[in-house]
Amino acid sequence: MEPIYKFNIKKIKNGRIFDFEDTLIREVKLDIVINSKKVVSMMATPIDQEALAIGYLISEGIIKSIDDIKEINLLNDGMVVDIKAKINKSFDMLDEEGILISGCGKSVTANVDIDPKKIDATKITSNKKISTKFIVSQMKDFYNSCPLYEKTGCVHTARLYLDGVSYDAEDIAQHSTIDKACGKAILDGKNVENGILMVSGRLSSEMIVKAIMHRIPILISRTATTCLGAKIADFFNLTLVGFVRGENMNIYTHPERIIYEN
Repeated sequence: MEPIYKFNIKKIKNGRIFDFEDTLIREVKLDIVINSKKVVSMMATPIDQEALAIGYLISEGIIKSIDDIKEINLLNDGMVVDIKAKINKSFDMLDEEGILISGCGKSVTANVDIDPKKIDATKITSNKKISTKFIVSQMKDFYNSCPLYEKTGCVHTARLYLDGVSYDAEDIAQHSTIDKACGKAILDGKNVENGILMVSGRLSSEMIVKAIMHRIPILISRTATTCLGAKIADFFNLTLVGFVRGENMNIYTHPERIIYEN
């Protein structure tokens, strides 16, 4: 299934009204099934579904690593990701069903406690460092590498930069772009724990917890963070950089990983 769809509309531009064939992003209900039980249904863009499923299962703690997966298949024209895997036995959520909407949803990372100490994650210990020049260069390249956004203007984007390779992802939901980008790297045999994550949207608490669950040490965005997001990032030793506009940026938490270069 193609991620884009042609749709006939009436367009008003420069004082004229005319027929126009617009390009819309597809939004489908994607089911992730593990060991014959549905883990979750989420509204998503039908591209990189396997990467999304792997990133989601790891970030939610349902599996520990890709080594737990025995088999993965796309079914029903890519709308079902069917997985056979060894799972974390503490998860009784496999008997539940729920639909994750585009912006947030029913998951460990989406249901964030306002007390960071109650979040089931470990603190990040990475000594990864990057320069401000690197951030400026990567963010510029990142924003020029979003084909679905260029065609539709209707998706979020994420990039995981790791070992000189950029893993880019696009989806209607920002949290899914993070899982897709990380899932792509994991499928490529990479350990994402030394990666640098860039996202297009706001640095909300859900996005920050998603990065923490993937053990990402540095999270960067063109937009701002929330108060809760900054508190969670600070507690878990995540370096949070926002408002990257040209050579300007805000380093909200753990600036020791950022090397200033004039």
